[in-house]
Amino acid sequence: MGKGQPSYTDEEFVAAIRRGDDRALAHLYRLHLPMVLHFVQQNSGTEDEAKDVYQEGVMVFYEKVREGSLELSCQIKTYLYAVCRRLWLKRLAEKSRFGVRLEDHEPYLETGAEADLALAEERDRRLTTMAEALERIGEPCRSLLEGFYLLDKSMQQLTAEFGYTNADNAKNQKYKCLVRLKKLFFTHYQEEELY
Repeated sequence: MGKGQPSYTDEEFVAAIRRGDDRALAHLYRLHLPMVLHFVQQNSGTEDEAKDVYQEGVMVFYEKVREGSLELSCQIKTYLYAVCRRLWLKRLAEKSRFGVRLEDHEPYLETGAEADLALAEERDRRLTTMAEALERIGEPCRSLLEGFYLLDKSMQQLTAEFGYTNADNAKNQKYKCLVRLKKLFFTHYQEEELY
């Protein structure tokens, strides 16, 4: 945190924005900008394009909070990432469509871009569902799975970190946690399919 910057939970951000606290909005903007900068720049974008996309994503979030239509089922960070990712994919699709300038093939390109966007939205939904399942799985499973799959820690490191007697015990626990995570994910994912 910077000097004098308050620390907000996601719920406090939403409440502060709902009551018109511009400082909370400015803090939120600065907090997650680096994540979107990195994503856009890694995917054929410039810093300015990333800032534009992020600005647009924050405005989507802001407007939904202010009008009371936001149903946040994940962290704000995850929500903003998904919105900005979708916006960037749309822009990339437009760039490629207009950059080619093949008027007679444009409907095919547009359909392809929409199909790509639909696939990206489905992937985002799965990632969000997985993030929610990971949040709900609890400790030590969450830390164990994050350590192994996201932080690339070895079984020996995890054995020492979590106090298991040997790497085989850590591996067995990781497997049990993974089974629980899959069950949480698919249960929630199938519930979403019904809506």
